[in-house]
Amino acid sequence: MERLYQGIVRFRESDYQSHKDLFKELGQSQSPHTLFIGCSDSRVVPNLITQTLPGELFVIRNVANIVPPYRDTNDYVATLSAIEYAVKALNVENIVVCGHSNCGGCNALFAPEETLNAVPHVKKWLEISHGVKEKILREYPDADAQKREWMTEQMNVVQQMKNLLSYPYIKERYQEGKLSILGWYYIIETGEVFSYNKESMEFELVTDTFTP
Repeated sequence: MERLYQGIVRFRESDYQSHKDLFKELGQSQSPHTLFIGCSDSRVVPNLITQTLPGELFVIRNVANIVPPYRDTNDYVATLSAIEYAVKALNVENIVVCGHSNCGGCNALFAPEETLNAVPHVKKWLEISHGVKEKILREYPDADAQKREWMTEQMNVVQQMKNLLSYPYIKERYQEGKLSILGWYYIIETGEVFSYNKESMEFELVTDTFTP
């Protein structure tokens, strides 16, 4: 706990002072250019990975960076409502779905029933990506654990990109060329980010010469 409070003080004395004018500007409004949908994993830090400043990213984080398919509902839906706000109220120009290596949520898709029963809400949430699990088992039945892991993580990103297009207002803007949808795969131990190429259907390493 002490470490958190010390961090607050250091932020106010250092980072805040370095960007004081920016924070004053952001005090009354925000205009992020990108909706970043990432995993809740503590090792995935959107602003650090993208080197963006406060006010640039509208961030949604949940277990396994999942996008629930669109539906009309009166339930309390955190991810759906945040996507709606980012696109319809903030008019973001880009949506990034970012998966990552060693994802506990993706790995849990293959966990024994008794393990998942101990975390019933996680178990229910992961049902959204059961199609990914089934595809992996069907198309890569002989894959070793390591290959299955990264294939699941990447395929999960692609599935969430498809789920985004089930939102009528996203599909409309995407087809009009007013909204970009990007899929990224972040490798924690190397710092590398791979971006999904919709034409080749492969993830390509982002470098200083990368062209999306």
